[in-house]
Amino acid sequence: MKDFIIQKTSTEKAVLVGLITPEQNERKALEYLDELAFLADTAGAQSLRRFLQRLPQPHPVTFTGSGKLQEIKSYVDENEIGLVIFDDELSPKQLRNIERELQVKILDRTGLILDIFARRAQTAHAKVQVELAQCQYMLPRLTRLWTHLERQRGGIGMRGPGETQIETDRRILLARIAKLKQDLEDIAQQKAIQRKNRGKLVRVALIGYTNVGKSTLMNRLSKSDVFAEDKLFATLDTTVRKVIVGNLPFLLSDTVGFIRKLPTELIQSFHSTLDEVREADLLLHIVDVAHPGFEEQMETVQRTLAEIDPRPKPVIVVFNKIDAFTFVPKDEDDLTPPVRENITLAELQHTWMSRIEGGCLFVSARENTHMDELKNLLYGKVKEIHCTRFPYNDFLFPAYEENEG
Repeated sequence: MKDFIIQKTSTEKAVLVGLITPEQNERKALEYLDELAFLADTAGAQSLRRFLQRLPQPHPVTFTGSGKLQEIKSYVDENEIGLVIFDDELSPKQLRNIERELQVKILDRTGLILDIFARRAQTAHAKVQVELAQCQYMLPRLTRLWTHLERQRGGIGMRGPGETQIETDRRILLARIAKLKQDLEDIAQQKAIQRKNRGKLVRVALIGYTNVGKSTLMNRLSKSDVFAEDKLFATLDTTVRKVIVGNLPFLLSDTVGFIRKLPTELIQSFHSTLDEVREADLLLHIVDVAHPGFEEQMETVQRTLAEIDPRPKPVIVVFNKIDAFTFVPKDEDDLTPPVRENITLAELQHTWMSRIEGGCLFVSARENTHMDELKNLLYGKVKEIHCTRFPYNDFLFPAYEENEG
């Protein structure tokens, strides 16, 4: 049971709450809270303190134990905190009880991600997808919105106004969900026509965890100006650009980033955006090699990808941000086995990474390091797919030369 103090400058003061469980050890719990703090910062909140508690499983009523909840309440009251963010999705019952006890705004990880998506959504397509996810998230939580109304118990004719209003809101929300789903189907049909009109060009999609540098890499490859920022979920809408490497054209798409504990509502509502991934001929899996938990991030992307499209596709793994990679050399007298923090990038490249099927590259999109090697590998893979599709065009595409890129 530990508390950790952090300092940031922003507008809305918040505290973060997480758990250490048999399925989530202390190291992983701290890493998740780091990510939650980044999410809070992206949403515009100032994270002042973190609360961690060790439990066999989340408490079914209050998520944390009653003693820890009182500790959080004391800190919230003493420091005039207006927001408490929990690292896991809260059930409607937990949300209602915690809100009643703390008397401040409560958000869980899902609600925070939805808030960020709502802020980031720019196009009509993204706004419809986000609103659908919000409505699906709100539906089972309607009861807490009406707890201020008197609710009578009894038989016929004894229902209170709160219950009547909840039933009315539920019908409205269900109707709105049905309308949004229809809107998404219409948009998906329009997108399918657009993809069909692009012709037979090979399609390459950038996939990866959020904030690994996909948009920066796309800007390097396509010489375009896709919005890129050191924030989570800077990209919501799929961006497609025609790229020419050497004399070989192909389509490159930048998609929304994945994240651990990604809300089910978002996966469902963003299926139409992720059609670019499903219909891609080649995937570029971008990984932030400087992140201490990049291996788990890779697993998250692979799991989410399998859920979106289980069909096997050729994948090139691109380890980005080598300019930010750091390591701590071990003392000569230290005989314990080295951990990830003690390994140099050169040593890391000769571990399991050297055996990745489809190959991998180590680049820095920001510093434009090893981008010619990436273009060369891309050229070969795209040419192979193109010539399989059009076997008589092989002579049109000689080997890629760096000075042509």
